[in-house]
Amino acid sequence: MGRHSRSLRTVVEPESGTGHEELAAALYQEFGRPLLAFVLTLTAGDRQWAEDVVQETLIRAWRNADKLDREPEMLRAWLYTVARRIVIDGWRSRQARPQEVEEAEPDSVGVPDESDRTLAAMVVYEALGNLSPEQREAVLQTYIRDRTVNEVAISLGIPPGTVKSRIYHAVRALRRALRDRG
Repeated sequence: MGRHSRSLRTVVEPESGTGHEELAAALYQEFGRPLLAFVLTLTAGDRQWAEDVVQETLIRAWRNADKLDREPEMLRAWLYTVARRIVIDGWRSRQARPQEVEEAEPDSVGVPDESDRTLAAMVVYEALGNLSPEQREAVLQTYIRDRTVNEVAISLGIPPGTVKSRIYHAVRALRRALRDRG
């Protein structure tokens, strides 16, 4: 125990007749800083929340002063346990209710603009037009119609390796064409 432990023992001894306010002050002086450091780890570094938890913990100690074991190690264990439970309750309540958000200004509300998507589709369509008919068919069958290489091979009457080769070369050509178009 540190140098404050003796003063803590004298303040918190039941026979000393000290009031609850002095107990709360002594608890804060002895345990406040290490308790805050402990709670900061539990709150993922949220200092404001951690300070609120420490304050609530000390309030509960003040309310339960008559029931507390006055041995410093027992007080420390009680404070840390209460603080941990307050944080757990906080995490649970944050998960149970929806996240609060501020309402956006009517002028700043974004409206989806389909022009970018349309332009991208036109660029891809044009790039597909530059592929050989065999490559284009392999790409359309696998990517657009969501078929497996084996299904495309059967429908086109060619080996799966040929389908894979066509797709590979088609994708490389599409990348080049799209990169050239910006």
